[in-house]
Amino acid sequence: MPRKARIDIPGLLQHVIVRGVAQTDIFTDDKDREDFVSRLGSLLCETKTLCYAWVLLDNHIHLLLLPTEQPLARLMRRLLTGYAVTHNLRHKRAGHLFQNRYKSIACDDEIYRLELLRYIHLNPLRAGIVTDLEELARYQWCGHQQLIGAGPYEFLAKAELLPLFAKSKKIAVERYLAFLADGLHTNKRGKLSRGGRQSSRAYNDHLSEDELFDERILGGGDFVKQVLGAADLPGASERDLGELIARVAAYYSLSTEELSWPCRRPVYVQAKAVICYFAMRRWRLPASAVAERLGYTASAVSKAAHRGDKLCREDKKLQGFIG
Repeated sequence: MPRKARIDIPGLLQHVIVRGVAQTDIFTDDKDREDFVSRLGSLLCETKTLCYAWVLLDNHIHLLLLPTEQPLARLMRRLLTGYAVTHNLRHKRAGHLFQNRYKSIACDDEIYRLELLRYIHLNPLRAGIVTDLEELARYQWCGHQQLIGAGPYEFLAKAELLPLFAKSKKIAVERYLAFLADGLHTNKRGKLSRGGRQSSRAYNDHLSEDELFDERILGGGDFVKQVLGAADLPGASERDLGELIARVAAYYSLSTEELSWPCRRPVYVQAKAVICYFAMRRWRLPASAVAERLGYTASAVSKAAHRGDKLCREDKKLQGFIG
């Protein structure tokens, strides 16, 4: 099965995971780690990307990043390629250093940012690299040390993170440490190293089983629809658009195939207008996908959505049926 395209949109929180090829080590010594962190800090500044959490382990890396202007791929390509070339030259090795491509999970910032911050910063403890939180505070290769004001690096977005705990810096650090300690005793059903149904629901009790989920996204329902619509990925919204067309076809006693015909009969025009309205205004589906499916241009979809809005306001039963 072909891999799905990454969801790479500036302004979208991303949990990035990089692994060594065949589970081999990415870092041989502290000089390797210093090189990687130096590159990361420089590229974060250059690309205006915010870093909320990070950790280097022997054979993998976790980053929690928010690109603000440029796609994440630009930063990651330069970071990983530059580091891999230098690492291979230094250690006289050849071949790939990283396993396939890096993994990125688009995350609902409002719900998961603090959970991801804790999850990432506790990795050295869970991996057995350090034994307790006191030792974690001395672990140089993790954003935790930066956040509590004890590390040599300054690229972590502390100004955005600490106020989430308290206005006072001192109290914010104390509450962050308590939050971290509480995480050692939290037993969640899923892992934050993936998206989809299990992880999204494990960290958000408000999500139901029948919500829309996507394995590339940590979140559900409206957030998934919004992200897929904004990404405008080929095929990303086919399932949702197909469901919408099926509901509208059933309401108007038409077949789904008929709604792709270039027919000007009023019932077809109305049904297509309703599809365009719900797709664009309610379900946040990409206009390009709707246009292709209905045989419209992008501007025609926009005009039809306006007509569909009027139809739905006049027919309350229609709104309830489509959802």
